[in-house]
Amino acid sequence: MSDVRSHLKSLERSRRSLTRPDRPREFTLLGRRWDLLGEVFAPLYSPSTRIGAEFLGLTGTAPHRPPASLLEIGCGAGVIAVQAALAGWGRVVATDINERAVENTRLNAERHQVTDRVTALHSDLFSALDPGARFDRIFWSSNYVMAPPDYTYRTVHEQAYVDPGYRTHGRYLAEVLHRLTDDGVALLHFSDRGDLGALCQIAAGCGRELRTLRTRTVHEGPDPVEHMLLEIHPARERGARTGAGLDLVHA
Repeated sequence: MSDVRSHLKSLERSRRSLTRPDRPREFTLLGRRWDLLGEVFAPLYSPSTRIGAEFLGLTGTAPHRPPASLLEIGCGAGVIAVQAALAGWGRVVATDINERAVENTRLNAERHQVTDRVTALHSDLFSALDPGARFDRIFWSSNYVMAPPDYTYRTVHEQAYVDPGYRTHGRYLAEVLHRLTDDGVALLHFSDRGDLGALCQIAAGCGRELRTLRTRTVHEGPDPVEHMLLEIHPARERGARTGAGLDLVHA
């Protein structure tokens, strides 16, 4: 495994982000000020939040007709959820397994006066949602570094960085399509810090197909890291796959 995919390196990144003495209580991103609580993923130490916002079109001019609803999995400090509400999305539900992240998202929704459109829930993926809840877009900027299947988290903060055995990725791929509206789109922000081959094998195993919508390569320290926005579809017979102008991702 290359260093960029090392779960030990990612766990060290988690530790440094959580304990560094200059970790602020507020930060600036995308032209706005944001609150940051302890134990919450800090977007100022990683490009992933900014790139995720770019992938969703939330960094510049708002789309003419944004989709009606967004479900964000793993909302962290709430930057993407709040940006979506400010861009005109009518209903935004933001979930996180970290209770402090849920509190942080609520604080930032209050700060930017979008509490009427942003609902933050403590949830393990979809567990806290109403059974009938459906969304036009579902987005997860995942903890894409794979840790060994038997790894046990030492802090809740580590859950934003690594996924033991890709168990959470497997559940997301299996369950996400059931939470879409008829025309809804399921998205996954992944990177080559993760194991794309393993992800595709998991997708195939639960009857899913992954397509690359966008990519962006950035330097994270000395390492070039490719970030990618993947769309999740039901798997189809190979002869029926057209790709609709998108690259097909396969193991």
